[in-house]
Amino acid sequence: MVQLYNLHPFGSQQVVPCKLEPERFCGGGRDTLFVAAGCKVEAFTVVGQELCQPRCVFSTLGRVLRLAYSEAGDYLVAIEEKNKATFLRAYVNWRSKRTENSRVCIRMVGHDVEAPFSETFRDQMSIVEMPLSEAPLCISCCPVKGDLLVGCSNNLVLFSLKYQIISEEFSILDFERSLVIHIDNITPAEISFCVGYVAVMSELEVLIVKLESDPKNRESVNHHPRKTTNSMKQAEDTSNDTSQLESDDFVICQKPMELLGEKSKQSGISVTLESTGLADEKIKYFHVRHLLYRRFAPDISSCLLSDDVRLHSLQLLPIFQTGSLTSDRKNSSQEKVLLSLFCFFSLPHVGYLYMVVKSVELMSVYQYPEESQQAVLTPQFLHVITSNNLQCYTVRCSAAAAREEDPYVDTTLKACPPISMDVCALRIQLFIGLKAICHFKNHVVLLTKADPETVPERRESPKRFLSRKGTSANPKTPPVAEAGWNLYIVNTTSPVQLYKEMVDYSNAYKTAKTQSCIHLLSEAHLLVRAALMDASQLEPGEEAELLEAFKESCRHLGDCYSRLETQHSHLALPYYKMSGLSMAEVLARVDWAVDDGSQKYERGLIFYINHSLCENLDEELSEEMSAKVVQMFYVAEPKQLPHILCSPSMKNIDPSTALRYLRKLDTSGFSSVLVTLAKAAMALKMGDLDMHRNEMKSRSEMKLVCGFILEPRLLLQQRQGQVVPTEFAVHLKETQPGLLVASVLALQKNNSIGVEEADAFFKVLCGKDGDRIPQLLVDFWEAQLVACLPDVVLQELFFKLTSQYIWRLSKRQPPDTTPLRTSEDLINTCSHYGLINPWVNILISSESSVDKNYMEDLSKLQSLICGPSFDIASVIPFLEPLSEETAAGLSVHMLCHTRLRAYEQCIDSLLERCPEAVIPYANHELKEENRTLWWKKLLPELCQRIKCGGEKYQLYLSSLKETLSVVAVELELRDFLNVLPEDGTAAFFLPYLLYCSRKKSLT
Repeated sequence: MVQLYNLHPFGSQQVVPCKLEPERFCGGGRDTLFVAAGCKVEAFTVVGQELCQPRCVFSTLGRVLRLAYSEAGDYLVAIEEKNKATFLRAYVNWRSKRTENSRVCIRMVGHDVEAPFSETFRDQMSIVEMPLSEAPLCISCCPVKGDLLVGCSNNLVLFSLKYQIISEEFSILDFERSLVIHIDNITPAEISFCVGYVAVMSELEVLIVKLESDPKNRESVNHHPRKTTNSMKQAEDTSNDTSQLESDDFVICQKPMELLGEKSKQSGISVTLESTGLADEKIKYFHVRHLLYRRFAPDISSCLLSDDVRLHSLQLLPIFQTGSLTSDRKNSSQEKVLLSLFCFFSLPHVGYLYMVVKSVELMSVYQYPEESQQAVLTPQFLHVITSNNLQCYTVRCSAAAAREEDPYVDTTLKACPPISMDVCALRIQLFIGLKAICHFKNHVVLLTKADPETVPERRESPKRFLSRKGTSANPKTPPVAEAGWNLYIVNTTSPVQLYKEMVDYSNAYKTAKTQSCIHLLSEAHLLVRAALMDASQLEPGEEAELLEAFKESCRHLGDCYSRLETQHSHLALPYYKMSGLSMAEVLARVDWAVDDGSQKYERGLIFYINHSLCENLDEELSEEMSAKVVQMFYVAEPKQLPHILCSPSMKNIDPSTALRYLRKLDTSGFSSVLVTLAKAAMALKMGDLDMHRNEMKSRSEMKLVCGFILEPRLLLQQRQGQVVPTEFAVHLKETQPGLLVASVLALQKNNSIGVEEADAFFKVLCGKDGDRIPQLLVDFWEAQLVACLPDVVLQELFFKLTSQYIWRLSKRQPPDTTPLRTSEDLINTCSHYGLINPWVNILISSESSVDKNYMEDLSKLQSLICGPSFDIASVIPFLEPLSEETAAGLSVHMLCHTRLRAYEQCIDSLLERCPEAVIPYANHELKEENRTLWWKKLLPELCQRIKCGGEKYQLYLSSLKETLSVVAVELELRDFLNVLPEDGTAAFFLPYLLYCSRKKSLT
């Protein structure tokens, strides 16, 4: 479906002052038009909208059959005919051609130029002859590299553009015959070439392939094949079948066919490569990848077959990498990077536009109201000529390229009109006797003849459709020149001017709220986007104007999607984001007036405001605008009202107004814990503590935690990338710290807040900077251990807690608030906190007058070390601040050493500092394989210390007796005698010896 708008894409026009009727013409770069007539080529300078002046004239070898210009290399190439022979010649350095009689240098392609002639080459035009084994039929220049592809009846020849270095300051342009592409079963009528992509078109067939330079597949290349045995046999069989069927009574038409990707190999067209370039060539093509094959069938519904039913206007259109539309694009001078490639070809009444990069896809089909003669595709438009009309259609190239360039183009951040959107004709302009068209920069060049009558051409037999090769593709000799022709340059309207006209036109549909408004504004958006992608064609200062138009188009589209009831209403959000408007500016564009009191808000606007308020934007709405937003959501989305009120952007809302609407929700049956918390927050904001307490008491603590999970912004908000506690959170810290810790823990469990964010939240909440850790954060860490959150790194959490416990113990620093959990609570509820070894209590009891909070931190640290999950080795370096001179420090050090199996060291420390704990320590730790330490370490040490006497003699003696009791049970009599000291008193050891000798008989 093609929509028609009567816009004005064509501006002023000027007549090209040609002396002879043009036979071929093409644009040359930014400012030149080449016109071939007879045996001459005239070049015209095209500047502005009213100036077209002759630039130079040069002679050709014969009549020009095909003409092409390459901006890369700035050369003109032509297929010329003389005496029924065709020649291929390139015109280089043509800008130095001053007069028609100026000297011209003619040289053969690939021939070295001798140094003495360097100066003459610098200041004169050169003609490069390119001999071919077959007659050239068509030509195409690569718009990126300037390489030349020539189509012949059985093959395509690629001439690579290169430069011959004459001296350090001077080089001349030359070509190298680098590749021959053998194509069987199709005769090219037109070709197009762009950075390795080759499109070939015959009368009713199109083939697109890509030449790839991947050396991995080099072995798959046939370097000198003409036809394989199978392909030759297939061609012979087809020829025999055709000859048998040919008669005047039958017309054989092949079925229409479309093959995409690798399936296009099944077309029966053989494509092989023959490399002819030098070995040191930078880019060599090794194999062929098939992309598309399409065959059309002639219309046989009428009795007579028209010779005009054939394809025309084959074209590959590249779009290059441009960068973000909001960037300053300072890298435009760098080498072009192909972003997307499009292929266009046309039948008389239908045009086809394909995207061929990454995937092959039919993008658009153009239905012409009249029979077309020729078409030209640009990044912004498709221009088509019929016998009496110049038609301008929109294209979807910029929409496709935008999606190739930016993978986030279809998200909540960005948007672009879809590729599938209906194309439209912007204008059908009357021109009498249109014959040919070309396009360059912002000009459309048209050839017209006032007398439409032409010399009738000989009609070929319909049997030409039998063979792909058909007849020779050489252009037919044109009729004798007649009067009444003109060559016009039609200047296309600037993108900004046409954009403004399209926006004005869309206002006619705006009040009716129809899809046509969105469609036309989408066309305007794509027009501006395409112009920005084709930045090389922009005038100075035009890009800034286009960027502003781009933002304005996003505003208009945002307005449409926010106010019209469509299935794509959500697109209001990305378009408003791309427009650069703030939320307040968007809301200011809303028509709040209502006559009957029943205001209706469309889905697009609600979606935009809801999403924007949920994004924690650093933008605060005024009190008046906030009230309007609350009223809007109460009408359209009442369930979202509590969430809306929690947005930082709604900070200025009058709490009494908010409470009024929240109470309406209660009476409407929307009462929920979230409404309760929102009312409590508003009551707190008003300073009504009684109302706040009543609301909080109306729900259980578990319900309140669930409410905070549904809306975390009741407790914490993001401002300028930082976590900021709310007034509600500050109040809970003072009144219900347990609820606050449980709620933040639930938020972390539901991935609503990260580990570092939670730590920062509690630090900011408690007003602690730097390394100062508030007790509420320690409570939160302990709660994390108890909850066993799966995403928490245990050892990191252990490190945080032990570091804090050690710091407080070493500094004798009490917690700033009362801990929520005691060590006994943690031991009973958390598997990571272990039972404290009994000997530790004996060791600690030796130290008198210890602060209760100090003992709690010590017990928690000891319990954590005794737990099964703690990595002892990691904490040893951090124990240094905790001195062993205190019983608390000694207990922690000994627990760590015990876990590391340094039992002898621990025994020495206890014997020295707390002998009464030695036996409990040994009973608890010296078991199984460590049992030998009773007689190898503990017994000798006690005996030695008893000999020395001293104030601890009685403690050592008591410990020795218990040790002997254990050893007498564990050892045999002989072994027991061996471990006893030689200088001991026999009477002292006798009871233990008697027990050891009798235990065997007792058992």
